[in-house]
Amino acid sequence: MRVWGFPSNLTDAEWAVLAPLIPQATPGGRPRKTDMRQAMDAIFYLLRTGSPWRYLPRDGFPPRSTVYNIFRKLQADGTWEAIWAELYVLLREREGREASPTAAVMDSQTIKSAEKGGAKRRISPRPSRRSGI
Repeated sequence: MRVWGFPSNLTDAEWAVLAPLIPQATPGGRPRKTDMRQAMDAIFYLLRTGSPWRYLPRDGFPPRSTVYNIFRKLQADGTWEAIWAELYVLLREREGREASPTAAVMDSQTIKSAEKGGAKRRISPRPSRRSGI
């Protein structure tokens, strides 16, 4: 059942980009019953609204425990990083830029701190008198 009432729901074009990045169900396991598009819609709903997991609407979304488990699995197997990387490349190409950056900006402060190796840790010269020694 598709729910069209939430602005955070994926469009067909957005889903066409994300669907290939979502891992297939594990072979040999129980067949997947959850519609992954609905699960992604639920995750984006929670991200957009900032709602806690327990406030996920029941109408049109899978159960919150299922959505949470899918979110955590995608986090653990690196799927979110792959999604962000793909979206980053698509955004750069849409802006007419190369897919990956070709230059970096460094100023004199960046170079100086790299030469010195960063801040030193301050070590107390003697033990505190309160230590009881």
